[in-house]
Amino acid sequence: MIGTKNIANSIQANYRYFVLFLIIFYAVGFAGLSIPATRSFFVHLTPFALLLSSFIVALFHGKYSANTILAFVLIYAASFMVELIGVNTGAIFGNYTYGHGLGVKLFNTPLIIGLNWLLLVYVSNSVMERTNWNPIFKVFGASFLLLTYDVLLEQVAPNLSMWTFSESAVPVQNYVAWFVLALLFSLVINLLKINTKNRIAPVVFGIQALFFAALLLTLN
Repeated sequence: MIGTKNIANSIQANYRYFVLFLIIFYAVGFAGLSIPATRSFFVHLTPFALLLSSFIVALFHGKYSANTILAFVLIYAASFMVELIGVNTGAIFGNYTYGHGLGVKLFNTPLIIGLNWLLLVYVSNSVMERTNWNPIFKVFGASFLLLTYDVLLEQVAPNLSMWTFSESAVPVQNYVAWFVLALLFSLVINLLKINTKNRIAPVVFGIQALFFAALLLTLN
């Protein structure tokens, strides 16, 4: 226990170095994706970037209670199944296909997509935990944050070989589905009383949003 506590304290004490590392890491990623000659290589690093970001957020999470693990497993499994159904039927988000940018797939669905949902739900709820809002407003606030994030991400995703819609424009149903899922997953976080107070989670959310905004201006 003492060793674990010392490790946790050491992580918190080095917060600024983790922030600096994330800034440099995403800046290098932005540069690599902006240059045509290196874009393909950096696209293949997308799963690694997602895993690394999730790992750093996990380091700064507090107690991993049974409820916390249950919530994380539920969100990962449910989001993966929804994406699997969605990409194979077109009934949830619209007609789209996944590219190679998110790595290994199972039934046309990247295995890492569930982790992506879990990370985004967690960090958006962590942002709202910094407010003094009523819990229900925090849930809706986190869902709107995720929706805003998705509006930005959808414009860049095809250029990064993440996914592509068959329509020329992203269908409205995609955004509706994103909001509903974000709302349901945020309710899970709230109902199971998961503590998302995490110093670095809002930083990750902000850096990723700026990262995709910069790519949108550069690639489009």
